[in-house]
Order: sequence, then C-alpha cells, then structure tokens
Amino acid sequence: MQKVFHHCGNLDKRCYEKYHLSEDLLMEHAALGMERIIRQKFSEGSSVLIVAGKGNNGGDGIALARLLCSDYAVRLYIPFEVKSEMAQLQLVRALALGIETTQNLYDADVIVDALLGSGIEGELGSEILGLIERLNTLGGYKIACDMPTGINVDGQVLANAFAADITVTMGAYKEALFLDEAKDFAGKIIRVDLGLPASFYEDESDMYVLEKSDLSLPLRKKLATHKGSFGHAAIFCGEKEGASVISGEAALRFGAGLVTLVMQQKYFIPPYLMHSSTLPKNTTAIALGMGLGHDFEESFLDKFVLNNSLPLVLDADAFYSTKLLSLLTQNGRSIVLTPHPKEFVSMWKILTEEEITVSDLQSYRFEYVKRFSYLYPNAVLLLKGANTLIAHKGYVYINPLGCSNLSKGGSGDVLSGLIVALLAQGYDALDAAMQGSLALVMAAKRYDGANYAMTSMDLVNNLAYLQDF
Repeated sequence: MQKVFHHCGNLDKRCYEKYHLSEDLLMEHAALGMERIIRQKFSEGSSVLIVAGKGNNGGDGIALARLLCSDYAVRLYIPFEVKSEMAQLQLVRALALGIETTQNLYDADVIVDALLGSGIEGELGSEILGLIERLNTLGGYKIACDMPTGINVDGQVLANAFAADITVTMGAYKEALFLDEAKDFAGKIIRVDLGLPASFYEDESDMYVLEKSDLSLPLRKKLATHKGSFGHAAIFCGEKEGASVISGEAALRFGAGLVTLVMQQKYFIPPYLMHSSTLPKNTTAIALGMGLGHDFEESFLDKFVLNNSLPLVLDADAFYSTKLLSLLTQNGRSIVLTPHPKEFVSMWKILTEEEITVSDLQSYRFEYVKRFSYLYPNAVLLLKGANTLIAHKGYVYINPLGCSNLSKGGSGDVLSGLIVALLAQGYDALDAAMQGSLALVMAAKRYDGANYAMTSMDLVNNLAYLQDF
C-alpha cells in the first residue's frame, strides 16, 4: 500500500527547506516522469500536443515539451498568458529551442493536459469549460499532469473535467483522485518522484491506497488440519434467502471450514451449506443483514447476536435497524460494516440524528468515513463505491481496483461472505475487510466475459484461481 495525502504543498515546501531542492528541480523531475511514460507507450515521431496553463502545472507541461522535442512532433498550445515565474522560465527555454506553438487545438497521438492540475480555486470559467469540452472530443491518448483539469482539491468535478487515460500525479498520491466522482476522469493513476525517493518526500499520513500486491490469500500451509481448523461461519438467512446463500457460497469458497445458514424457514440450499434454526455452538463469526427482512424476532437476535461477542459482519437491512446498530457500542467485539451509500445515509441518521443525502456523502466520502471511525473506534467501516473506502480509528484505506463488472446485485453478498470467512478463520476485523475487498475486485478482474454479463457465482468461482492471477 502507498500513502495518500489531501494536498502536497507542505511536502514540496519541505523539499525546498530540508533537502535544498529548488522549485526548478522539482518541475524538471515532474516533466521527466511524464517523458518516461510517453517514451514507454509511444514510438519516436509520434505527435504530442501539450496544453499548458499559466501556472506551475503549465510549467511542467512546457518543460515536457523541451524534453520530447528532438524525438517527437511536439507543439505547445498556450491559451492564456503565462503568469508564474517558473512557467515563464520554462517557456523561454522552450522557445529558445524553437519548439513550435499553435493557436489552434488539433488532434495528436498524445494530448497532455497541463492546464490547472491541483491549482483550481473556485468555479471554472466558461472559457476553461469550453476548452475542456473540446479536448475531450479529441481522439489522442490523454494524459493529465498531476490532476485532470476540472477536479478540485476535494475530488469534486466542477461542471466538467478532462477525461484522462492516465493521470501522472507528482510526488505523492492525492486524495482527490480517489473520490468516486473523479474515477471516470482520472483513468489509471501513476505516481512519479520529484528528485528524491518517496520515503523522503512523503510525511506521515492517515490515508493509504491498496494495491494488488497487498492481497494475501487464506492459503492453508499446515497439513495436519481438519474442517474445524478453519472456523465456522454462521450467516443469518432471512426473507430474501438468495442473498444469504450467495454469501454462504463465497464464505465456503474463501476458506471457512464450515458454513451454516441460520434460518427460521427451511429453504432449498446447496447440499454443502448446512442449515440450523439456532446459532451453532461452535460458530466463530456471524454475518447478517443480507436479505434479512423481518424473519427474526427481536428476542432471537438478542439471544444469538446481541448477547455474545463473536466477530460480526453487518450488511444491507442491518443499517435500518436501531437494535442491530446498537452493537457498535459493544467493547471488545470485532465488527465490520459494509454499507453502500444509501445504507450509510440511513445508518448515519440513526446513529447521529444528522440527515444527509447520498449526494452529500459522495461529495465528502473521506470526511464522513473518518468521522464515523472516530465515533465508533471498535468498528471497521467499509463504504462501497467505485473506490471502496475502509476506515478504522481515523485511518482510511482506499481500494481503487474495482470495476463496473461489480455493479450488479449479489456482489455485495459475495463481499460479506468473504469477510465473514476471514473473521471465522481468525483474521482481525481490519485485515478481513481489506483482504475481502481485494479478493472481490481481483475475482471480478479475472472474469473474461463481457463486463455486463458477470454474475455473483462467476465471482465465487473465480476465487479459486486468485493465486494464479
């Protein structure tokens, strides 16, 4: 995993004051980072259009033009008067080399957005918005310098934004690039160093982005084992039993030694899933909420859920229940909550009496998950979305690896099954949430059919092949 920061101004300042690196040197390394990526992806002679703004983001782009000009067909489009001293210096250098400027936008093999980066203040004017719209109609491979123009420091899209294929972010990962709203504009996010290793550039952070390499599967390394060695997951099966069956399938596939569906009515279930009308005595973790409805009386939930300390996953219908949410005040119990945004809004109102909209939440996802994690430090919150956020005791872990394959009923039920399987096997709540989330997205990425066709059982089946992925 890698550190993530709200902004990097203080990190740049530390480079100047502590490490004696100049602003010029940082800008050169920003340009070098983009140059390396372009050279890796495009052969010499390819055309490159660099759209440079009036500040230091524009200076990065102008410096890039200088680095590429001998081997690529480079042109600079500078729509506004260059204002920052560094950008002016870079322009002097570029013009001294005879780099061509153009007064017109045109298509090229590579389009570089170096207009504003993270320097947006206030709303965008009509001229910038028109420019973004025209850039987005061009067919070239689009690269954003540090931040796509149109996304502010909080990750909100201001009317429109440059739709990049990749964003080359400078020095460190920025929180704004991982808000759900930014996902369709940022593209693939690549971090480049600014003249010193990341370990020196970065400071302390309470945010991290998860990577594929962080996935650690529950592989069985001991030979002298039996089914009881890998825990017993109990999943409460309510009115919509299909959701719990899917969770049970996922839990068994992800290593739980035993899986029991706790049900008040007997439904048809696969023969390898057990069923019971009460909580099995050897249960090591519980999941409930998926399709729960009103099948269980409060006295039943009191006896088998509220009055024990077993690790617990809460999902779906649980976020509309004041009784089940009272579990968050229990001490010493591992609890993972997995709401989607609408469910979080319901839970937030019950817990805090504060009414927010889904739009409010989506605009300030990082703020709300942090607030929740401080209010309920015993719980781990996993907020679903295009980028999943996992929060615990003020720390936030971002899983940006999700894909649109997962936008289908049943995906969340698989996730709950994965997490309860890990809890049943003895994982702590935070690790279970992170590993379950990573396993889900990796199983989705392994699906090789059309992205609209994947089902929850495709996800469950793909779990068997993650060690080879």
